[in-house]
Amino acid sequence: MTLQQIEFRATIPSSPKNISKVETFLKKVNKAIHLDEIQFHKLMVSLTEAVNNAIVHGNRSDPTKKVMLKCEHLPGWLLLIIEDEGKGFKVDHVANPLKKRNLLKESGRGIFLMRTLMDKVEFEMTESGLVVRLWLALNK
Repeated sequence: MTLQQIEFRATIPSSPKNISKVETFLKKVNKAIHLDEIQFHKLMVSLTEAVNNAIVHGNRSDPTKKVMLKCEHLPGWLLLIIEDEGKGFKVDHVANPLKKRNLLKESGRGIFLMRTLMDKVEFEMTESGLVVRLWLALNK
């Protein structure tokens, strides 16, 4: 039996009130792919953080800018791609939220959570904005 290519896409206007659309998107994905509860919640937290970062930091909550979501079911993997229209950032410059001096800071936890919960996280700056790729291994 060959794996059927499954792909989902969504576009979200950059307003913090639209972060709730992440759950709707993931529920559609889950209906087709049947993730276990742990996988679903790892994706929910990671994707919510990535979309929040794209809306608030990348697109500066400008509702004329969009966040594009794409999900691909690949052999053994689920790949979530989040694209914004922002100027990007240097991921190495994000402070470690576990260091004592950063414990009370409000920023830096989203990337930490994504890296902790996903099997691989990639950041790429393109001409049109930042692309974040969240990889979840399905055969663990």
